[in-house]
Amino acid sequence: MRILITGGAGFIGSHLAETLLDQGHDVAVLDDFSTGQFQNIRHLEPHRHFTWVLGSVRDERVVGPLVRRADVVFHLAAAVGVRLVVDAPIHTIDTNVGGSETVLRHAKASGALVVIASTSEVYGKGIQLPFREDADLVLGPPHKCRWGYAASKLIDEFLALAYWKEHRLPTIVVRFFNTVGPRQNSRYGMVLPNFVRQALANEPITIHGDGSQTRSFTWVGDVVGALTSLMAERQAFGQVFNVGNNHEVAIRDLAQMVKTIARSSSDLHFVPYSKVWDAHFEDMPRRVPDITKIRALVGFEPRVQLPDIIKRTLAYWRRADGEPAVAASRQVRSLGTPEYAATGAAL
Repeated sequence: MRILITGGAGFIGSHLAETLLDQGHDVAVLDDFSTGQFQNIRHLEPHRHFTWVLGSVRDERVVGPLVRRADVVFHLAAAVGVRLVVDAPIHTIDTNVGGSETVLRHAKASGALVVIASTSEVYGKGIQLPFREDADLVLGPPHKCRWGYAASKLIDEFLALAYWKEHRLPTIVVRFFNTVGPRQNSRYGMVLPNFVRQALANEPITIHGDGSQTRSFTWVGDVVGALTSLMAERQAFGQVFNVGNNHEVAIRDLAQMVKTIARSSSDLHFVPYSKVWDAHFEDMPRRVPDITKIRALVGFEPRVQLPDIIKRTLAYWRRADGEPAVAASRQVRSLGTPEYAATGAAL
């Protein structure tokens, strides 16, 4: 099949591209490198079934032709990370909602399956745990910036399901719960890579609040397996699925685990939310998925558990810190160049 991954130079997208190529598919990646990185997909360039395009998911002239040539679109392009969400709320909402609307509208013309990446953030302050896909969603007030992100992803979900209902466009919504693994960038506030990098440097491991908030962490390989399984299952059309690990851990316990496994001398440093974020930030006390639905349909089961996730993440950052950074600006080809014309035609 011909598969398009928007945001494919990002953390999850680049791993998904690798797996789909291994399965024999033709894969195209669209990314503007605002948060994705060229080095995530550089090793895929020699593959004869791979192509990448520099561009925004909001750009009609780029998205239209790419979507029309695809059998499946994995729409992963979005604003990512707590820091970006809090600092740039207009960009966050515009990118998430506008990008999804553009992809779905063009997919309607071709009938391509669209897999929409959503987030556990949509559950908000729900109290029925673990979170089920059919649960009521409880968001905070609009002056708390975090909920703008959750609301934008929820609109993405409504749009996807509306296209299925009104136009029978095959769509699947997946709600990710803290996916972790190689290539995840620490600069956007991602908790595990930040803890790992601090532990490796024997610096204080910074915990926001008292660390009692809980999360569940899913290995990126398990997430990719869920995505490829859902892609092949027609019964998934028009449905919402949690994709995550149902093992819950307090953030302070996570920090201690990272310190112990890394054999680090780091201290645990607790920082009040008010010192990190402005008054418009609000955290979620718990976040853990019910994965009964996806398990029943495609047999999904997270195989890599937290101790191994931490060990693998430590191994990745030990290697990454020893490698020179790749200047993406020297690698990116602009639209309209002969290289773009050649790779674009390959999809």
